[in-house]
Amino acid sequence: MAAAPPRPFRFAVQAFEATSAAAWTEVARRVEDLGYDTLFVTDHYFGPGTISEQSGHRPVDVAPISAMMAAAAVTTDLRVGCRVFNIDLHNPVVLAKELATLDMLTGGRVEAGLGAGWVAAEYAGLGVVMDRPGVRIARLGEVVELLKAHWSGDEVAVDGTYVHAGGFAGLPRPVQQPHPPIFIGGGREKILTLAGQVADIVSCNFDNSAGKLGAASVASSGDDATAQKLAWIKAGAGDRFDEIELEIGAYFVAVSDDPGPTISAMAGRFGVSAEEFAAHPHALLGTVDSICETLQERRERFGFSYVTVPQRNLEEFAPIAARLAGT
Repeated sequence: MAAAPPRPFRFAVQAFEATSAAAWTEVARRVEDLGYDTLFVTDHYFGPGTISEQSGHRPVDVAPISAMMAAAAVTTDLRVGCRVFNIDLHNPVVLAKELATLDMLTGGRVEAGLGAGWVAAEYAGLGVVMDRPGVRIARLGEVVELLKAHWSGDEVAVDGTYVHAGGFAGLPRPVQQPHPPIFIGGGREKILTLAGQVADIVSCNFDNSAGKLGAASVASSGDDATAQKLAWIKAGAGDRFDEIELEIGAYFVAVSDDPGPTISAMAGRFGVSAEEFAAHPHALLGTVDSICETLQERRERFGFSYVTVPQRNLEEFAPIAARLAGT
């Protein structure tokens, strides 16, 4: 039997910055005009301060749900999502109804990104109890069950260990049926096994179990670690693995005829060799031609067809997205 053709490339931008309505409108329209498929926001609630300093995560300007709707309102086809909603910060019924409403109002352009949380300093700063990983991941599984039940339009009856809801039918029904695509990402076995079981899109991410970003995050995501993450996803997915779209964040991007200085600087920052960093699965460093070749090779080797780049790189990466999108 002939091998199935590779899944077509899709490209997204993850945005963190917008200091005014005009600035956010410009970001959304620019992302669509440059040919990206999706604009992702992020579910963090801290500005500059000790949370950012302790976690290594940049401050975030906008809240996700209102920003998603605003972006969709000023674009035509751009898909919108959050990469990803921390389920510990949202009542699951409220989140289900918000996302269904967004999908209805956008004509079916929502991707439902979900995660179990990881920024320990943010939990402390917001006064939210951070349970151990196994509890958070089990709760995420029950949240997915609730979302699917709510979006079915039938009466909800979920009585899990952590999620309890019933006595009503979920409205509105999303435009996308049976439900908007569910996106789950992570970097360790339990979360990726769950993602393989229940998600439509799975993101191979850093192992951020330490609760902060840093050299350990980068070290947790080399070639061998990425292959292991894919094995966990496959174990969870079983026969449905080929139905899953695999996503990866390109956190380190430099489109340049001479990326050497950038590679050396970044490698030194994270304590790895320049050669190792240049080949890192989350890095795309080089010319337009070489990065296109790298993405095609990684799709062949790992299966990654959905690639997200940071807002700061949306302009320089646009020729690559334009060349490969849909191929």
